[in-house]
Amino acid sequence: MSLLKIIGFVALLATLLASFIFASFIPLPLAVVAIIRLLLALVMVVVYMKNVFLPTRFFVAFAAVILGFIFSFFFESVTFVAETALAVFGALLAFDLFFLFNGLIKLEAKRILPKFFSLGDENTVKLKFSHQFVFPLSLEIIDELPIQFQKRDFTMFTSLGRRESKEISYTLQPLNRGEYHFNDLNCFLRSFLGLIERKISFQTPQMVPVYPSIIQMKKFGLMTVSQIASMRGVKKVRRIGHSYEFEQIRNYVKGDDYRSVNWKATSRRNSLMVNQYEDERSQQIFCVIDKGRSMEMPFGGMSLLDYAVNASLVISNIALQKHDKAGLLTFSDKIGATVKAESGAGHLKTIIETLYNEQSRNYEANYELFYTATKQFIRRRSLMFLYTNFESYSSMQRVLPILRNISRFHLLVVVFFENTEILDFARTPALNTEDIYYRTIANRFVAEKQRIVQELNQLGIQAILSRPEDLSLNTVNKYLELKAKSAI
Repeated sequence: MSLLKIIGFVALLATLLASFIFASFIPLPLAVVAIIRLLLALVMVVVYMKNVFLPTRFFVAFAAVILGFIFSFFFESVTFVAETALAVFGALLAFDLFFLFNGLIKLEAKRILPKFFSLGDENTVKLKFSHQFVFPLSLEIIDELPIQFQKRDFTMFTSLGRRESKEISYTLQPLNRGEYHFNDLNCFLRSFLGLIERKISFQTPQMVPVYPSIIQMKKFGLMTVSQIASMRGVKKVRRIGHSYEFEQIRNYVKGDDYRSVNWKATSRRNSLMVNQYEDERSQQIFCVIDKGRSMEMPFGGMSLLDYAVNASLVISNIALQKHDKAGLLTFSDKIGATVKAESGAGHLKTIIETLYNEQSRNYEANYELFYTATKQFIRRRSLMFLYTNFESYSSMQRVLPILRNISRFHLLVVVFFENTEILDFARTPALNTEDIYYRTIANRFVAEKQRIVQELNQLGIQAILSRPEDLSLNTVNKYLELKAKSAI
């Protein structure tokens, strides 16, 4: 029972007892006493009646009636007003009960969920309502959300006209992968009087899985189309030379390379024709994810591992659209999931299911084991995106020899994260000596991150230092840049 019901019941019981006491000492008309007791008994039945709830408007109106009778003890002229208010309140209460429980109200409600949610994105949930009653209704909707959202006060309000159907929606942003279970859909009906609410529950248990961000995957997949590759944040990279994967012969356009002119086709068509080349295909692109304890750090409600999972799905999708082969490798203290570099429509689904099941492990990542796995599992030169996190220069130094050995056989891109909280803290102005000390330490951490990037670049290892929320975008830019330079 809710706290509001308990308080209301105690107040009503106290009022009922007070009516007997006052009736013993203060002479009141028998009709007034009977009406008061009948009304109080009716109210107590309403409190315990199934699916009936008393809103704030009921208690406000009832308190006004009680105050009227209290004043009537001191001012006899108020007695008639109080008695009239009591009678009107009782009549309205009875009318509201009949209105909401007359059997003609047949409300239908349905929750419509997508097949899956995208991790870290706003996902839409739709609610459909319809009724055939001849009068309008007001609805208070409480949807029992999955426990992962930890929302205990999720409430929506809407209204339905006579014989109206309506669809409303709300959005949810899941921050963890896994299964999300929805429970009942509760509707509280209220008439235009609003003295009583009728609860109608729809038992609609539903489960929706939260996969790596499919929304981001589709969004960044558009970048593979050259005509719209000028999306905000996508860098245009000048091609240095070109690959020799022939695509087609087309008419010469001003600005084309004269070395691509096809003289035989030109002589046949009597107009300049050029050979058009495309990026080399069937190159291996591997996403390698460190699942160690350093990737458990949360930013914006999501762990670094989840940001890496989303970025890996985006890169794999773009690589497959570019006719490259996408693969996956995860590791921590032991080797996790391994997906061979392949192409094909069904391969993306394999990657999605694999990423969906990956979880972090509270151990230090074993880079020696990772190096051994690359020797055994990745035998052909590949572009390798390594998602990890270095919080200090010394942590990078410990694994640098292994990274150098891997870069001899593969094009290695080390992707790690800016600590945005430290970065923002370092940029705030200092107000006293203590603040100067803390901001100096913060700036030292920021400088170490930049030093890691510089040293990796000097050793021929590509490096991306990214804010967690910009990880997918920065990784896509690096992939397109390396493809444009034919560096893979």
